[in-house]
Amino acid sequence: MKKIILASLALGAMLTLSSCGAKKSAYRKAYEQAKQREIAAQDTKPAVQYEASAAQTPAAPITVRKERVSTYEGENASHLKRFSVVVGSFQNPTNARSLKDRMTQAGYQAVLATNDVGMLRVIVSSFDTREEAAASREAVKARFAPEFKDAWLLENAQ
Repeated sequence: MKKIILASLALGAMLTLSSCGAKKSAYRKAYEQAKQREIAAQDTKPAVQYEASAAQTPAAPITVRKERVSTYEGENASHLKRFSVVVGSFQNPTNARSLKDRMTQAGYQAVLATNDVGMLRVIVSSFDTREEAAASREAVKARFAPEFKDAWLLENAQ
């Protein structure tokens, strides 16, 4: 009788302690976010600054990051031109596809591209000139403010 009571108390204590722990998915999500921030901070590719023309006088110089990117699995390569507007960078393909789908539903021809270190870039528009890309970036920032306030320009270095 004593053994049964002791065993049931031990089982009850074990169930109580196991149900109080944080979920593994919450830790995984926090880890993924921290890993993305760490990779973004390590990305020390030099940004190229272009001077604005006399006709266009933005508040700040147009900063462009130069990377070699290619379209991700199953993406349409014709949507990727020299200058692109990037609204998200991910290591996890599921997160990148989710943002791409959201931007496609918002009316953009979004495309996923990957760089040399495996980061997935969510590109919402792509142009042959940096001026067109800069104007598109400003339009995206204004439309989705403050969510994409850090949208940036990418020059494909192929």
